[in-house]
Amino acid sequence: MGRIGLINVMLVLCLSSASAAYAQAAIPLPPIQYTDKTLSNGMRVLLVEDHSSPTVAINVGYHVGGKDDPLGRSGFAHLFEHLMYKGTANTKPETFDRLTEDVGGSNNAFTAEDLTNYYEIVPSNYLETLLWAEADRLKTLKVDEPNFQSEREVVIGEYEQNFVANPYGKLELLIDGEAYTKHPYKRGVIGVPEQLRSASLEDVRKFHDTYYQPQNAILVVVGDFDPTQANTWIDKYFGGIAKGNIPIPRVSIVEPKQTKEKRITYYGDNVPLPAVAFVYHAVSEASSDAAALQVLENLLAEGESSRLFRSLVYEQQIASSVSASADLREQPGLFDVYAVLNKGKKPETAEKLLQQEIAKFQTKLVSSAELEKARTQLTTALVRSRESNNSRAVSLVQATILEGAPGRVNTALSELQAVTAADIQRVASQYLVPSNRTVIYFLPKRAKDVPQK
Repeated sequence: MGRIGLINVMLVLCLSSASAAYAQAAIPLPPIQYTDKTLSNGMRVLLVEDHSSPTVAINVGYHVGGKDDPLGRSGFAHLFEHLMYKGTANTKPETFDRLTEDVGGSNNAFTAEDLTNYYEIVPSNYLETLLWAEADRLKTLKVDEPNFQSEREVVIGEYEQNFVANPYGKLELLIDGEAYTKHPYKRGVIGVPEQLRSASLEDVRKFHDTYYQPQNAILVVVGDFDPTQANTWIDKYFGGIAKGNIPIPRVSIVEPKQTKEKRITYYGDNVPLPAVAFVYHAVSEASSDAAALQVLENLLAEGESSRLFRSLVYEQQIASSVSASADLREQPGLFDVYAVLNKGKKPETAEKLLQQEIAKFQTKLVSSAELEKARTQLTTALVRSRESNNSRAVSLVQATILEGAPGRVNTALSELQAVTAADIQRVASQYLVPSNRTVIYFLPKRAKDVPQK
């Protein structure tokens, strides 16, 4: 999944002894039991009944993300994450804050490469009100010049804050921008200020009419509700919205296979310390190799006992931090590894050490103890991701859009627990090879004595 907004929103690795025991015992995680129907206008509806607390989570996910932005109009999907809160024919701006926060609830949204998701968490007796509000903004959103101009500046401000003022924000953009050559994933989600400034209201309305249709949306409700009553409300508020007659374009561009290593050196004005990144082409979220790559990510860089931390941070003391990410998406994603170096350390040395640690996975099977620890941490994260109504709702939205089937939420645990040492060696040897990567030296401007390669 994506790196702007919420990147793999559910897998926060917070290990507790109880959850660790749960994972080590390989006790099956109870499946999420849901009903699944499609309205006559094409909107998909998933309901999960759970009366353990008097609350409910409502998610509306749209199958549109950064990769779907029109050519030359990068940032439109992200822009609509903001415009959706600016009022409708029947409501004022900040209505969703009033409907949720004023009753002790919350609301938010995120945009990723492949989807945009809106959610509310409220006491269950407010379910009907929020269903009406979500249906209302799908049907009567106010997309006018004042709203467009104000939210465009907000998005540009986020770009400035996250990718100009942030010393390593540019590195995040380079990872996608340099690794992809043809696929629109290369543009990133945040948007390009110049392209947003040159866009017209007509451009924005066309994007909205194309992607914000019921047939391109999924509604997920999880929590304390009566399913018969909930379905009645859903049919009442969403069922009457017109299906829409604009064909929804899908990205068909296939990224060409990389056959030789690519190298980039970037000098930044406000970069305090050098960084070195390896960016490999990987697979989609639905791939049979996804679980093994997620375990490999954990082995490489999760926690102080991980391979990269032990070598580069603790033993060699060349890096102040290390990271690995299996950034898998609806279409083939990336696997990136990087290190931020300590002052005075050379990127060539860091590159050599990174390569040495990766090569170990290719030449020697990981130990059973190390593999079990990684699987335990990932299993714990998966268990934790089922603890709240909203996290289950988000998981269902993501599985439906990214993997094509909501039922994938119920196979994730068995897939993780089935990963073997041989699987780790195989995916490391198949994907983490020099001919399949882009190497990025991300350097302070004062370090121009480092040769460009």
